[in-house]
Amino acid sequence: MQPTSDHRRSTIDQNPYFDIFMEDLQRIYDEILRRQKTLGSYYELLGGGHADAEAWVGDFLRRVGLPETPDTRMAALTRLIGLRDDALTQVLEKEGFDEETVIAAKETAYKLVADFYLKRHLELLDWIEDEALLTPFYREILKEAHRVGEAMSNWQSAWTAHIIHGVNRELFELFNGDEEKIYEMLESEDLIDLREEGCVGDRCYSVLKKTKKGFKSVPYAKAFRMEVQDIVNRVTNMRELLATMEDEVFGQKDAWLGYLDALIDAFSHMEIEGLIKKWAEVDRRWMAITAPIQIGHPLEYYEDHYRKAVALEWDVRLASPKLMQETTIPSQITAMSETLAREFGEEALSLHENCAEQVTRTQLYIGVPALFYGAEFQGLFSAQVVPNDTEVSRELGKKIFAFADNVLESKKSRPVMRIAREILGDDFVRHQRSVMFDKPDLWHKVYEITTVGHEYGHILWVGDETETAMNGSGNYKNVEEFKATVGGLMAFFMHEDATLREEVLRDTVARAVGLMSWRKTGEVEPYYVEGLLHLDILFEAGVLGFDGKHLSIDLGEDAYRKQKALYHARYIRLAHEFYIPKRDAGGFLANYVEKWEGIWLPKNERVRNFVEFYWGRYLEIGQETMPFED
Repeated sequence: MQPTSDHRRSTIDQNPYFDIFMEDLQRIYDEILRRQKTLGSYYELLGGGHADAEAWVGDFLRRVGLPETPDTRMAALTRLIGLRDDALTQVLEKEGFDEETVIAAKETAYKLVADFYLKRHLELLDWIEDEALLTPFYREILKEAHRVGEAMSNWQSAWTAHIIHGVNRELFELFNGDEEKIYEMLESEDLIDLREEGCVGDRCYSVLKKTKKGFKSVPYAKAFRMEVQDIVNRVTNMRELLATMEDEVFGQKDAWLGYLDALIDAFSHMEIEGLIKKWAEVDRRWMAITAPIQIGHPLEYYEDHYRKAVALEWDVRLASPKLMQETTIPSQITAMSETLAREFGEEALSLHENCAEQVTRTQLYIGVPALFYGAEFQGLFSAQVVPNDTEVSRELGKKIFAFADNVLESKKSRPVMRIAREILGDDFVRHQRSVMFDKPDLWHKVYEITTVGHEYGHILWVGDETETAMNGSGNYKNVEEFKATVGGLMAFFMHEDATLREEVLRDTVARAVGLMSWRKTGEVEPYYVEGLLHLDILFEAGVLGFDGKHLSIDLGEDAYRKQKALYHARYIRLAHEFYIPKRDAGGFLANYVEKWEGIWLPKNERVRNFVEFYWGRYLEIGQETMPFED
């Protein structure tokens, strides 16, 4: 964690509580990872017995209406431990459930998973209280954040029903799936939240309501009156409690109170006008909190492709004292960006300087999600860079959260899948597992390059109205995730450590292939499309080949050199021809992918043949485990 190094040093010198606090924080961090490992052991049910897992999975499958089979058990465990519902969707469809029944079953699944984690969070909070860890001020933050999280989780079902399964389905049917026409209608009818200066915002804190004349925008506070009022009441209670206490370690009481005041004001706002401004103020106040305990509030959009209504995020993140280390990624990212900007010209240099300043100001927290709620019961991110508000970021930078240990523990607990062995090959999979289990330091280095690099890569080439201007066809996010990942790779290529080349390439291959399983999971479409764009490069470079039945993987020097050159050329094209002039992102995608019956597919025939083959095998064996024999 980088954000408070100067403050931290002065605190160590002056505050006798600091060392004790950090020791307590590390105890909690280690306890969370221990509990995660215990939960990961539920996968043992697939190969033998696990009483707790058997009871939960059996109840889960009965309630969603599925029979107990190896595939449905794996889907249930993926929903619980991985917090992903793509596998559940697949087995529901395989059992012949129609669309409405699938939606109902997934809602039942959400509630069961939410109940499970809410109980786990309370158990962790009780342990922290019993051990008298941290300080009263921060124990109160954890307890009250949990109470707010309960309310956010209660709201999530209504949010999903109204936006995803309600208005968005109606819009899709109204315009026969033509997303460009949907975006044109939303803009022409002023149905997207506006920034203070009057331009279209890049996200919304409102929903659409049907009227006799069509649709109108309604703030969350009006559309979900009871749910939002419950949250406001709980945040207000949290604020009142903290006002009577002191932050004895970090001296950030005023920053916390200011942040909670801004949240109350933003959640309570009853007019469309000023919504984005109110939430930008939340982000400003939040940026002032630099303690190793952080709250995550509604910051990003995931599922709502049309209006980008902000998801109901709410969580508490802990930074690990052991991982408070400097990273070279920011300096490498800005050096790479500057090199390219000088080639592009004055406009690019000006944009680079703005983005480089944001990189410099960005706070990096490496830790774990301790408590999480709402939308996060449908998927936890492995890393995140926020806020999205360009004005706030220009003023104050961003925060990057990277959950390296959490991700590694999750990967280690997940069983070996048959499809991974069949597609990537036993040697490739064995190597991956060897790095995870036997070379964690190497794994962390690759994670830093690919994942932390990805988050810093998001910052580059983005200025005021970039997203709005590039999103005319609704495809900004479908290139932005690719741009971010390749930004991290480009920084690595320009400051290359030869000992990491093969591991970085292996990680790129594994991720690109694995993302093909997300083909029909709408909320992660940008990552699926990103995978297609990676595959296009990897096939063209000869890293990957496909003969109709088998995928071949070439990790040799010549293939590495070719993929590096292709990534370089593709990134330059994306930055220079699309991001800097703010051209519609669909123009870039049109060179490599196309939509066919609502699904993105590669234009390159070789890549397409592989993607279709993989999807066919995934439907057949995607939930089957296949452990290596000892």
